[in-house]
Amino acid sequence: MRSEESSIRIFHGLWALTNRELKKWYKEPVFLLLSLIQPVIWLGLFGKSMNIGAIFTEQSFNLPGLNIPKQVIDEISKYALLNSFGTTDYFSFLAIGMLAFVSVFTSITTGMSIVWDRRFGILDKLLSTPIPRGTIIISKVLNGIIRSLTQSAIALIIAILLGLDLTHFSLIGILETFSALFLMTIGLGSIFVMVAIRSTSWQSQMAVMNLLNLPLTFTSNAMFPIQFMPDWLQYVAKINPVSYAIDICRQALIGSTGFASMTFEYAYLSIFAFIFSFIGILLSWKALNK
Repeated sequence: MRSEESSIRIFHGLWALTNRELKKWYKEPVFLLLSLIQPVIWLGLFGKSMNIGAIFTEQSFNLPGLNIPKQVIDEISKYALLNSFGTTDYFSFLAIGMLAFVSVFTSITTGMSIVWDRRFGILDKLLSTPIPRGTIIISKVLNGIIRSLTQSAIALIIAILLGLDLTHFSLIGILETFSALFLMTIGLGSIFVMVAIRSTSWQSQMAVMNLLNLPLTFTSNAMFPIQFMPDWLQYVAKINPVSYAIDICRQALIGSTGFASMTFEYAYLSIFAFIFSFIGILLSWKALNK
C-alpha cells in the first residue's frame, strides 16, 4: 500500500513539475512563434531559393552546337536529384531535415530553465521538498520532449503548406518519424540538462548552446547528403545521432533511400537514448545531491 502511495506521489510530483515548465510555454504563445521563426526562414527563404532543380534547364545546356530536347533535360534533372538527394525535390529534402533541427534546438534550450530556477531561488525551494531529486531532472527532460515533438509537428505542417512532397505520406511514416525524433530528444535533452545543472550562470549556458547548436546540425545530413561530404566529415556525420533521426524521417515521409537500414538506425538511436539519458540523469541527480 505504501509502495502504491509512493508511486502516486512521485507521479503527481512529476506531472506538477512538468506542467509548471509547459505553462511557461503554452501560456505565452509568442515564445512558441519565436521558436518557429528560424525553421520557417530556413524553409520559406533558404529552401525555396535553393531551387537546385533549376540548374538542369535548357539554359544550362545551351552550348554551341548542342541541342538537347527539354524532355531529355527534365529526365536528367530528375535522375540527378533522385540519385543525389533521394527525392526529385530539394525543398522536401531540406524540410525533413528542419524537423530534426527544431528538435535539436529545443533540446539544447531544455536545461535553460534550471539556470533561471537556480538564479531566482526556485531550485533551492524544490530541493527542500520531499520530491525525489530524479523527478526534478526527469520533468525537465519530459518538458523538452513534449515541446520538441509539438514544435516539429507544427514545422511539418508549415512544410506541407509550402509544398512538401506528399507522395509517400502515411500514418505509419508519421509515427516512425516522431518515434525517431523522440529517441533523439531523450538523449540530447538529458545531456543538456546535465550541462545546465553545472552551469554557473545563464551566460555560460548560452555559450554552450551556441557552441553546440550549429555543429550538431551542420555535421549531420540535414542540408546535404552524407555521401558528398569530405571523408573526415562523413565519419563525424555517421556518429551524429541527428543524422540517423533525419535519415529515418526521410525514409518514412518522402521515400528516400537511407545510408543505413531503418532497423539499424532505430537500434542506434535507442542505444544513444538509453546510454545518454542514463548518464545525464544520473550525473544530474548526483549534482543536485551535493
